[in-house]
Amino acid sequence: MSTTTTTKTSGPVADTAYSAPRAEDLAALLVSARRPPRPSALSASLTFGWRAMLKIKHVPEQLFDVTAFPIMMVLMYTYLFGGALAGSATRYIQFLLPGILTMSVVMITMYTGVAVNTDIQKGVFDRFRTLPIWRPAPMVGYLLGDVIRYLIASAVMLAVGMLIGYRPDGGVVGVLAGVALLLVFSFAFSWIWTMFGLLLRTEKSVMGVSMMVIFPLTFLSNVFVDPRTMPGWLQAFVNNSPVTHVASAVRDLMAGGWPAADIAWSLGWAGVFVVVFGTVTMRLYNRK
Repeated sequence: MSTTTTTKTSGPVADTAYSAPRAEDLAALLVSARRPPRPSALSASLTFGWRAMLKIKHVPEQLFDVTAFPIMMVLMYTYLFGGALAGSATRYIQFLLPGILTMSVVMITMYTGVAVNTDIQKGVFDRFRTLPIWRPAPMVGYLLGDVIRYLIASAVMLAVGMLIGYRPDGGVVGVLAGVALLLVFSFAFSWIWTMFGLLLRTEKSVMGVSMMVIFPLTFLSNVFVDPRTMPGWLQAFVNNSPVTHVASAVRDLMAGGWPAADIAWSLGWAGVFVVVFGTVTMRLYNRK
């Protein structure tokens, strides 16, 4: 024996016959509707920069390299080398802090390539390429978001340096000028790591190659000591290093000077990095 249950629906729904929309109607609706305007290059870049900042919100451990790491660098090198090189930590910090600030921020830039490579492995960049936006916007957004991280690291290191005796003769203006120059250089320098992030297969390989490039550039510079104490053949490399030019410019600006030559060299290096590695990065991005 079978039982049949009949459900009756009353009300306006029962009186309205439902029919699936036809393809012709949908096509006419899409064609006739006004499309939203395409976002500008600046708007798209800032949006992706905000996305990079939201990653820090959800994973606050990312701030470790711009807080704990700079504090450790300042304290360790000041009290480790201060007495031997300058007679006291207070005297050495006047020379060291602008240099170690430059070194720390430049080293932090390599995490840009790691973040790019991680998003590629997750397939996020495949979605970005389908969006009607300025093509370099995702890359520029990464770098803009990282500029905030560089600014945080700079503020932390300056605060620690002031606590242990650093006194910039250039005042607030000199400090701001030095930090601004460092941020511009770091933004340009980060394009190297975006290239590696697209070129290499894993984030570990990006990290390994980045360390091989950064360590010689930062340690073979005038960050810790005056190059005049080095052998002649090493001075030739150190005096022409981009990190040396930036560290010298930041040091003199914070001391109240105006090192025109070092500023010009720093901006020149920044322009070269953007033109060369930015172009290679976008070609890899379009082909990947």
